[in-house]
Amino acid sequence: MTTPTITTFSWVPEFAQGFVRDIRARWAFEETGQSYAVELIDGPYAKSPQHRRFQPFGQVPTYSDGDVEIFESGAIALRIAEQGSGLLPDDPAAKIRAIQWLIAALNSVEPWVMQIAVVEVFEADKPWSAARRPKVIEDLNGRLTDLAAALGDKTWLDGDQFTVGDLMMVSVLGGLRNTDMLAAYPNLADYVARGEARPAHRKAMADHLAVYREAA
Repeated sequence: MTTPTITTFSWVPEFAQGFVRDIRARWAFEETGQSYAVELIDGPYAKSPQHRRFQPFGQVPTYSDGDVEIFESGAIALRIAEQGSGLLPDDPAAKIRAIQWLIAALNSVEPWVMQIAVVEVFEADKPWSAARRPKVIEDLNGRLTDLAAALGDKTWLDGDQFTVGDLMMVSVLGGLRNTDMLAAYPNLADYVARGEARPAHRKAMADHLAVYREAA
């Protein structure tokens, strides 16, 4: 296997900095102590046939290690976790629970988180956004209430061990970073703070943001 390479954008608007999903791959690499390379691409290239051969939806990140070429941040994080150590428990039952939480983050939580960005950023100028926002908030609160109950007073989703499921869930909840949505859920706010305080996350975020500082 050659050194894994991920792709990400060479520049994004300021509001998107810190949120592009290469941060998830970077964080997984840092947690497992694996070296990696980054290929920077621009928006037009992302939509080109060359990139769509690799990522059919014209997005980032992608991942290649000489053996596999994949896209989607969840699949990438799982591949990194499987190639290294520390993000997937050895116990088979605990391992599948970690994968369960990774999928839950992407399937049961992130779509509701993303709707906040839709009504407040991407479609903020549309006539329906203001009217739709209360329902978006209500739906997201429902998901956060359920997640807060599932987390309870545990350190991480499955107890004391940080896993790839926590990495993905913290990353998804990090999409609420510039909102007050977690204020009503102290255990979730503390959970996100614990995750983002991990040295691996700090290093990954610093490297992620350095791309855009250098591009400025």
